[in-house]
Amino acid sequence: MQIIRATDYYRMSRMAANIISAQVIIKPDCVLGLATGSTPIGTYEQLIRWYDKGDLDFSGVTSINLDEYKGLSPDNDQSYRYFMNEHLFKHINIKPENTYVPNGLEMDSEKACASYNEIIARCGGIDLQLLGLGHNGHIGFNEPGEAFEKETHCVDLAQSTIDANARFFASMDLVPRQAYTMGIKTIMQARKIVVVVSGESKAQIVREAFFGPCTPQVPASVLQLHNNVTLVGDEAALSLIP
Repeated sequence: MQIIRATDYYRMSRMAANIISAQVIIKPDCVLGLATGSTPIGTYEQLIRWYDKGDLDFSGVTSINLDEYKGLSPDNDQSYRYFMNEHLFKHINIKPENTYVPNGLEMDSEKACASYNEIIARCGGIDLQLLGLGHNGHIGFNEPGEAFEKETHCVDLAQSTIDANARFFASMDLVPRQAYTMGIKTIMQARKIVVVVSGESKAQIVREAFFGPCTPQVPASVLQLHNNVTLVGDEAALSLIP
């Protein structure tokens, strides 16, 4: 595992964007696994700036997102499809038909998950997977559990995740309780993984995930077993690691 220390969030975002940019330049038809949440926003903003300057071309890129809330439509402003459109897709020249997010409106969980697995297989797998890190160690919506989930599945969100998401909804009753998420097996099959972390509140889980035991109770700890992981964090997030 490679660790890149940045002095602040802006530099962390720029360093992560550098890695993604290199992937796009080296392989213009690459498959990018993308994440939502507040941490990757700065990375997406930097990619947009470089695209606007003419440094990047996303016309041949395919994107596959980690997850989506079950029950939310793509035009719901809290859906992850909406998030990706607003923070990246509509600002660059990626083809809409080459952007994939789980179908939150498919209420048949088995059907929704099988369909997404087929999409990932048809695309040839993921060249570079971007990940954030939840406070409880989740990656995607792979919550702490008794075993590592394998492929796309429907997950009951942990109460800590529901509580963290509540600030984005008008009331607690509107916060989704389930989500479709890419599984650990699929994430681990990505050829390269980049994890972005920021802020003092992530320091403890960073230490547990990357320097503690590999356990399903800390889902991100499985990344210790991958042969090409880069952790990009600011000083605050990395303050508790050697």
